[in-house]
Parts: sequence; structure tokens; C-alpha cells
Amino acid sequence: MLSTIFKKKVSDEQLANVFVNGILEVIDKGFVEVKSIMEEDPAFSKKPDLSQASDGHFAMIVIVGNMESVGEFFSSSQQRNIEPLVFTRLAESFQMDEHKFRGYFKEYSDFMARVNHPSKVTLYSMSKAMFHKYRLNQYQDDYFKSMDSPNPLFLKRMDEIMKNFLWNWEAFFKRYKVQM
Repeated sequence: MLSTIFKKKVSDEQLANVFVNGILEVIDKGFVEVKSIMEEDPAFSKKPDLSQASDGHFAMIVIVGNMESVGEFFSSSQQRNIEPLVFTRLAESFQMDEHKFRGYFKEYSDFMARVNHPSKVTLYSMSKAMFHKYRLNQYQDDYFKSMDSPNPLFLKRMDEIMKNFLWNWEAFFKRYKVQM
């Protein structure tokens, strides 16, 4: 009860730090498990070999998905304040120039929108991007392989997995209040 009355106030900078650190932590800890789940998915007629797969695609897919969700929970003015801080911290984390990082971000964002068209659901775009970026089509049965489209059963399971990598803003706002 008191925790809902006395929420900790955080600045935009603190929010950006918490958000980036949280996202990077789940990426770091989660990819091995996600890779294993994809390798064992029963929708594939042949077991995918992801032993050499890097977490780069996964990282960018999770980052883009989470950045797209920011607009759902913040006003446009708050979003304009928070996004540059997040991009700066992400670029620093990946030890690259912010402009270059934004370029990668745009590439992935455009790709995810394209493979998810006409849907606008972020979660679906993340699952479809995982399928395409990790080249899983080659492991499907001939029917889905010929369509170059993910088996809907795989996508449904992938949605359940990727849901765990989206920032839980409701839980965040129960504990914190962003200073204006």
C-alpha cells in the first residue's frame, strides 16, 4: 500500500540507465536459452544448428522491440527526452559511434516492420525477425520452406519466448515515478 503512495522518483538519465542495463542483462543471460529452445523446436523437420550463431541479431531485435514499446508508455515529449539518452548509452555499451548505432537500429527496425507487414504488433515482429535473421527457413518442412514463411506453431512458441524480453513498464511504474 505505502509503496504505491511513495514511489521513488527517477530522472530521465536514471531511467535510461536502468532501462539499458536491464535490456543488456536479459540479452546477455537469455540468448543461450533462446538458441537452445529454437534448436529443439518441434516445428522443424531438421534440427537447426545454431552452435555458431552470435547474439548480435538477438540483441538488436530485443533492443528495437523495446524501443518501439517506449512510445506506448510515454508521452511524445517524454519520449523525445528519453530516447537520445538510451541511444547514447546503448552506443557506449557496444563501443561504437552513436550515429553508427542508430544506423544499425534503423536497419533492424525497417527489417522488422517489413517481415511483420501488415501487422504492427511489436512482439510478432520480434519473433519473425528471429526466424529470418537466424535463417531458420532451411530447417522447416517443404511446405513452409517453399513459402519462405515461418510455421505458425513455431511463431506462437517464439512469441511466448520473446514476450519475456520486453520491458515490463507496468511493473516499473508501480515502483518508480519519472520526474518531469
